[in-house]
Amino acid sequence: MTDIAAPATPDQAPAEAPAPKARRYDRSIIEGPLPRAVWKLAWPTMVTNVISGLQGMVDHVLVGHLVGYQANAAIGVSFQIFLVVIVFISSLFSGMSVLVARFVGQGDEEKVNRTVYQAFITAIGIAIGIMAPAGYFLSPYLLDLVNAAPEVKAEALPFLRVMFLFSSGMLIFFMLSGALRSAGDARTPMVLGVAMTALNLVLNVVLIRGLGPIPAFGTVGSAMGTCIASGLVALYSLYKLWSGGWVVAFPRGQGWSPDWTVIRSLFRFGLPTGIQGIAMNVGGVLMLSFIGSLALSAPAQAAFVVGYGQLFSLVTWMAMGLMGAAAAVAGQNLGASQPDRAAHGVAVAARIAMYVAGALGAMFFLIPHQLLGMFGINEPAVVEIGVQLLRVLSVSGIFIAVALTYTGALQGTGDTKGPLYISIISQVAVPLGICFVIQQTGTLLPIHVWIAILCGHLFRCVLSVIRFRQGAWRRIVVDIGAPAR
Repeated sequence: MTDIAAPATPDQAPAEAPAPKARRYDRSIIEGPLPRAVWKLAWPTMVTNVISGLQGMVDHVLVGHLVGYQANAAIGVSFQIFLVVIVFISSLFSGMSVLVARFVGQGDEEKVNRTVYQAFITAIGIAIGIMAPAGYFLSPYLLDLVNAAPEVKAEALPFLRVMFLFSSGMLIFFMLSGALRSAGDARTPMVLGVAMTALNLVLNVVLIRGLGPIPAFGTVGSAMGTCIASGLVALYSLYKLWSGGWVVAFPRGQGWSPDWTVIRSLFRFGLPTGIQGIAMNVGGVLMLSFIGSLALSAPAQAAFVVGYGQLFSLVTWMAMGLMGAAAAVAGQNLGASQPDRAAHGVAVAARIAMYVAGALGAMFFLIPHQLLGMFGINEPAVVEIGVQLLRVLSVSGIFIAVALTYTGALQGTGDTKGPLYISIISQVAVPLGICFVIQQTGTLLPIHVWIAILCGHLFRCVLSVIRFRQGAWRRIVVDIGAPAR
């Protein structure tokens, strides 16, 4: 197959560039207008994120009304624990995305499919061999670690055990979504994500409250619905991967055993991303402890949950879509030996992120009372602190949106260690350090915490842009060699 980095000249033999294989991947990412390519990759992920987020809100509404506030707390605590594990294991898929984007840019279908299959068997091995048994037996101790109240623990324990035991479907979905997006197909993950969310919602309504002969399972019904929905989507995905109906597929004629060369590459590029995710989650928990220490801790926590946890998610959902688009554009163009086009594509993605975050920020600044009112926030103390927070976030959102775009670009090219160091400095050391110093030298107020968050986002933006412009990513070599026979 002809290397896409060196397009065929008119006098080359047709055999050197077989048309069917060249058309397997979307070449507009490495040849067409960059704004169109970036947006085509970004918007389906944004839609998927919004719908998934809304489904999570519906789950909380259902269990809150049908079971009680203990169920809301149980799901929140359980997901806090489960998310740390999922973020770490999903780092494998970040490593997979690096390889897939690079090999798609090279037009090497065999290496793309090898990488996807090895990521699949690694994820299944971890889910069934490690997560399921370890999660089942450790769940009570993990709930004790986060100081779950007895009534909350009673609801959370079966929920968490079901999630750990049957997480393989969710991992397959995350793996496949990352592979398809890195290969240039962002619409298929969107369709699968919407289908899974709709199915999850229907199953949760039935399983939480019961219907006909189906009993009401309460809180654990939410976990059952999530696992059944993701499992059904995973089974369909495996069929498509086997039949070859998508842009990525399982390889044929190469054996089905683990390929340790590929698996080592998955961990090499993916582990820094996993450690980064854990560090940021730990930093978030510590930041919550500072908010809990404030004199007006209850109003500040309420404002933070709504302002940062819900409304600011609009910015992060959008930015995550552009983060994935920047990763795919940068990785594919670097694979196609077009580093300058990769850099230009990332700049385009960052501009789009800045414009969209700016538009959302204008809403946060101009109509904060109305936005808070949508969530029933009308207590004067909570409103005052919430308005403060949203107006700080109106600026902070621009910085984090651009930062996430450049984070995706660095990770997509294989530079996964840079974002790890940057996140530890900017999202952990800077904001926590500011809060600690103010607390030790004076009185820590809510506005100080919000400014600390803003400073962290600003530092992350500046450091990410500097790291990318240094250009070390241009020299990163990505390869997995020939398959073992």
